[in-house]
Amino acid sequence: MLWAWLAVAAAAAACGTMTLDVGRGRVRVAAAADLKVALGELIARFKASHDVDVEVSYGSSGTLYAQLLNQAPFDLFLSADLQYPNELVARGLTLPQTEFTYAVGRLVLWAPATSSLTIEHDGFQALVAASVAHVAIANPEHAPYGRAAVAAMQSAGVYDRLQSKLVFGENVAQAMQFAQSGAADAAIVARSLAPAPGVKGPGRVFQILPATYPRMDQGGVILRWAADPDAARALRGFVLSADGRGILERSGFALPER
Repeated sequence: MLWAWLAVAAAAAACGTMTLDVGRGRVRVAAAADLKVALGELIARFKASHDVDVEVSYGSSGTLYAQLLNQAPFDLFLSADLQYPNELVARGLTLPQTEFTYAVGRLVLWAPATSSLTIEHDGFQALVAASVAHVAIANPEHAPYGRAAVAAMQSAGVYDRLQSKLVFGENVAQAMQFAQSGAADAAIVARSLAPAPGVKGPGRVFQILPATYPRMDQGGVILRWAADPDAARALRGFVLSADGRGILERSGFALPER
């Protein structure tokens, strides 16, 4: 009986053999890799005012989406596009009316400062040089930033000349790592990754015009099987708050209109 269980729990707690942790929330987040910098700061600010633990797994949006189709144990999905969240909504795998748009992604061309490439002046044309062996992008098969990178190269008229040089990261953060480590001469990545510690100072950056690739609205949704929907809604609300939007903008994202 309930009264008997409560009596046992009270006795155990008095003896120091049982801890009752009530009232603390928990959110498990599946997040696109371009959020690695921004989300760290955002969660720290969120936890300062909310009694909620947050666990994050990063990956390409398409890979995370595939996991969520099998009801992977996440509460909140933050995608690098709107397509994947919308497909989850259409399949009935989300809580009603929890979908949202939180940012607009931007692309940059990045190379180490030690590189002889003057990409900040020459942009994509610098990559055509015979000295450039590899250019890293996220895998366009399942990463929105990879698809945007292909579109930007096509708009610049260099895709056919660069196609054989492309190396694919599992996600946009891995594409950046390829360029940082020297495995690639340059990378086409999210602007939100360029200001990361250890990257902004020693890097050369070319801002790719947003008009040269499809608009990258980024959205999220709360999953139908969320273990703590209230905590997930609280984090969603903070992402969309003035504080959350400020962090996203400082991290290199553009903001969607309210």
